[in-house]
Amino acid sequence: MNIIVCIKQVPDSEAQVKIASDGKALDLDQVKFVLNPYDEFAVEEAIRIKEKKGDGTVTVVSLGPPRVKDALRSALAMGADQAVLLWDPAFEGLDSHGTAVLLSRYLAGQTYDLILLGKQAIDDDMSYIGPALADLLKLPLVSVVTKLEFSPDYKTAFAQREGERGVEKIEVSLPAVLTAQKGLNEPRYASLMGIMKAKKKEIQEVNAAALGMEGSGTSDLVKSRVTKLDYPPKRPPGKIVPGDAATAAKELVRLLREEAKII
Repeated sequence: MNIIVCIKQVPDSEAQVKIASDGKALDLDQVKFVLNPYDEFAVEEAIRIKEKKGDGTVTVVSLGPPRVKDALRSALAMGADQAVLLWDPAFEGLDSHGTAVLLSRYLAGQTYDLILLGKQAIDDDMSYIGPALADLLKLPLVSVVTKLEFSPDYKTAFAQREGERGVEKIEVSLPAVLTAQKGLNEPRYASLMGIMKAKKKEIQEVNAAALGMEGSGTSDLVKSRVTKLDYPPKRPPGKIVPGDAATAAKELVRLLREEAKII
């Protein structure tokens, strides 16, 4: 069973991110980057499927500058077999739509039984790439998957997902695109041996020419542009409600009703 996992490198959630001087982008020069946490669930699930079935390959794919190799090696250290980086200076400034288009162009030339992704990236929270890939590749989609099983011949997947009114159970023919939600599994920690092996593995690099984009540019793929970034407003200082428990409780209720307006 050949599984492709599309991953993204994102800023560490604990990093102090600043807005660049142009006010339209983030200054990421001093930021630590990590493998998107939701993509870790997808990588882990792909490895578990391969281990249970006993054959196949797990290939991780990402689009981004050379630093993204660190995220790819993190997935290799977990147990993925192969890694592919799509990058070319012409790809600079792509939005989510453009990224999905180029990923789909690469995937269209590959052989796979399943495409997995995290349900969203923690930096933009758009949940765009998975549905867009399914649409571009004309494949069925099941999003926010929390449990996954297969038929004996691995031609059909049985996915459990979070719905607005409760848990949904969906049967889908493969190949398909599935996005992973927290709770699908517990991602493993990479072993020291896995980390050492990942450092030695070659990462395949795919440029614009290989995707049929040489000389054509990617500006027509961009459907959205950031016009301005602002910091969120500072929170007002908290209040301490004095007095005994009964008096403080009454005052707290008044504040919640009249000032916070949440009751």
